[in-house]
Amino acid sequence: MKKKPYLSIALVAGLAVSTFGAQAIYAEPAKTAQQVQPFNVFDNKVLDKINVENIYNNIDYLSKTPRVAGTEAEHKAIQYVKEQFESYGYETELQEFTFYGYTAPHTVKLSIDGFADEIKPKSFTYGMDGNVSGELVYAGLGQAADFEGKDLTGKIALIQRGAISFADKVLNAAAHGASGVIIYNNAPGELNGTFGTPNENYVPAVAISQEAGQALFDKLMNGEILNGAIQIEGAEGGIRTSYNVVAKKAPTNKNKSTDGILALGAHHDSVPGAPGANDDASGTAMTLELARVMKDLPTNMEMRFITFGAEELGLIGSRYYVSQLPKEEKERFVGYFNMDMVGSRDAGDLVINTVDGSQNIVSQTAQASSARLNGEPTPIQTGGSSDHVSFYEGGIASGSFIHRPLEPWYHTPEDTIDKISKEKLQDVAEIVGTAVYDIVRPENQGPKANRGVERKVPHLYYEQDIK
Repeated sequence: MKKKPYLSIALVAGLAVSTFGAQAIYAEPAKTAQQVQPFNVFDNKVLDKINVENIYNNIDYLSKTPRVAGTEAEHKAIQYVKEQFESYGYETELQEFTFYGYTAPHTVKLSIDGFADEIKPKSFTYGMDGNVSGELVYAGLGQAADFEGKDLTGKIALIQRGAISFADKVLNAAAHGASGVIIYNNAPGELNGTFGTPNENYVPAVAISQEAGQALFDKLMNGEILNGAIQIEGAEGGIRTSYNVVAKKAPTNKNKSTDGILALGAHHDSVPGAPGANDDASGTAMTLELARVMKDLPTNMEMRFITFGAEELGLIGSRYYVSQLPKEEKERFVGYFNMDMVGSRDAGDLVINTVDGSQNIVSQTAQASSARLNGEPTPIQTGGSSDHVSFYEGGIASGSFIHRPLEPWYHTPEDTIDKISKEKLQDVAEIVGTAVYDIVRPENQGPKANRGVERKVPHLYYEQDIK
């Protein structure tokens, strides 16, 4: 990570420029030092205030236990976030919503003839209980065409990940008589997945690694007959309650204010069994710190700082939030900055995910900030699976900040505070903070909201095994 040039206001006063009106900076091709944006005099107003220890300490508090949506632990985290916003002087709203909640099973077993305990299965969120056994039959990617000419009655389908959703694979297998399903990864490592929604037509299904699945596939292709058994016990579902936490800051300069709204946020829930220090206590803590930083800075438009519930169950909280925005209010949104997994020492470099891979005000402004601070713009890539998708679906410009490739501790009990990098936290907070302030500072009379087309994102962006 490059050392940032930290310049005094006196030194850079003559270099100050606005991001707006300047040509957008893209990740490709790489820019030389002469081509990047000059240092912005207003950056120091943000940089002087950011305290990475605040971010780290909030992560530490939030990641003591898993924060599964709808549980007492998540509600405790919600109350903590609310109290932190209020301690900075914000009026804060808890937006209640309900959803079909799911408790993961306590027992997930898969036994295959000749494999002893070598295969370690995982369940799918919204999967069902059951004890089934039968002969294994390979069914490709689990698409309808893959079942043609196959008799799966009372058998277990072995299916590779890819092409269609996990839920569709299982429903297709069940429709052709399968009593159970094994889905194996199409990339090295274990598979963590969700069906997205409950369905009474599911059959017991487990996820296994690419290595284990390939071993089963090879034996079947060699003509061996394999019999297996799936045991899943303890899965529970029902209606549960969660909350989004919303803090608002009105424009401070009435003479220079616009009617725009700029939002930034993260999700405060975690997956079962994972303390979620990086995913996503890091983003929640950064949202809190940037709210503290922005509280007393002059701004020309309304700001909203939001933490969302039930992201891990399919972006439920953020989708509810966007769906409840009145039309005239939605049209005032300039953009949404999302922070999801922004502090792991073991993850790769920072990237900006936009749902369609295209530039928008969030990515453009953040790239300009990272070019000023680090000497080069943060790359943009196509990516979903976080709350920026909900805003994109609502026609609001959005981007998500994340380090890629992901750390090996993602969605595991090892996602703990000791693996958080203060250097990475500082870097992301500075890039997002200065980008946000470049949009909302009174010296800028814009930008205006630029409404996109409302649309539904394909299932890929809701698979929770990837981000």
